Amino acid sequence: MLTRIDLRDTDLTARELAEALPRATLDVAAALEAVTPTIEDVRERGAAALRDAAERFDHVRPEHLRVPAVAIAEALGSLDAPVREALELSIAHNRAGHRAQLPTERVTEIVPGGTVTQRWVPVRRVGLYVPGGLAVYPSSVVMNVVAAQVAGVAQVALASPPQKEHGGLPHPTILAACALLGVDEVYAVGGAQAVAMLAYGARAETETDRADISAAGGSSDQLCESVDVVTGPGNIFVAAAKRAVRGVVGIDAEAGPTEIAILADATADPELVAADLLSQAEHDPNAGSVLITDSPALAEATDAALERRTAATKHAERARTALTGPQSAVVLVRDLEQGLAVTDAYAAEHLEIHTADAAQVARRVHNAGAIFVGPYSPVPLGDYLAGSNHVLPTGGTARFAAGLSVMAYLKPVQVIDYDAEALASLTGPLTALAESEDLPAHGEAARARQR
Repeated sequence: MLTRIDLRDTDLTARELAEALPRATLDVAAALEAVTPTIEDVRERGAAALRDAAERFDHVRPEHLRVPAVAIAEALGSLDAPVREALELSIAHNRAGHRAQLPTERVTEIVPGGTVTQRWVPVRRVGLYVPGGLAVYPSSVVMNVVAAQVAGVAQVALASPPQKEHGGLPHPTILAACALLGVDEVYAVGGAQAVAMLAYGARAETETDRADISAAGGSSDQLCESVDVVTGPGNIFVAAAKRAVRGVVGIDAEAGPTEIAILADATADPELVAADLLSQAEHDPNAGSVLITDSPALAEATDAALERRTAATKHAERARTALTGPQSAVVLVRDLEQGLAVTDAYAAEHLEIHTADAAQVARRVHNAGAIFVGPYSPVPLGDYLAGSNHVLPTGGTARFAAGLSVMAYLKPVQVIDYDAEALASLTGPLTALAESEDLPAHGEAARARQR
């Protein structure tokens, strides 16, 4: 089922390895051209453009762009008890995991009487995007919202596509997750138009819009106020829209199709390896599933297990397309050392380690969005309940980027506090440096304080 890439007799550089490995193609530049008119339309026409885009892309014209509070409450009331319990557990675990990420304020005395304090300040307002295409992702609500709330963000606005079968509102499970998290500013807006709305804001169009604003405690004609940071996964058009608004707002990343790499040796269980490769393949026909191994026997056994499991799974056609596509493969390596080099070159969104001494091997990995150690830490655990965040860098960007965390919503601010004596002790060298740069007024500003 999986294509074979045999690297056992090669000695490639990191760049050559990256080019030899399977990867989904993602032409964000072409998508950027496609979404630009939509973004400009939202900037100019606000809610009217949002409704037109929903009718075009989601095949429904929402009456309520801002979801009424009663709809959010009703969604929670109708949520199945096991799903509610699972979401509450996910929220609790993720709060614990994200609290551990919080940096602490630190004061450093540079000279007697002169300190620099490193503060961490949350942004005021964030916009969170939750997709609603081939699947429903209440877990993405949890991942985005918890990180922002733990960071101390005061205002959270969340957008998710309108669903025709749900009266033009987002999926009820999405709304129920918002209710559990105390998020009441929710918009039935999807795709690039949602990113544009969050980045630039949008004015009301209808009396319904104005009534929804008033019910939420607002008094202006502004349906949605612009935010400081936009985060959350989405399709290529969402990624392109985030690229377009970067600089107007902060973004987390331009997420591409999901991907898993598994570094495994002969000790791995092929049934578990196959189950985990399939778990990502069911997301999307463009999802990448890559096995990196020095064991041809494991590769053969995994392939057989994949054939059997794929035939029996619910989304068999979608998964088979992903597994047989150019973005998925078995990569044969000569030994663990080469396997680690390939792993770092691939820089997977999700990396599982199925080897002897998996914990030690995991510590040697440099590039991965998240690392799952051993046979009992599958990627789906991280998707829902591990306490880690599942919004992760894709497309090899884990070489330089990290997954969503509280840091996406925090700004480091340095506070400089010197007294007269501390400044006086540094005025001489300060002046010397200022004059060396032909900026004499810099030195004069310091000397003016010497009385």
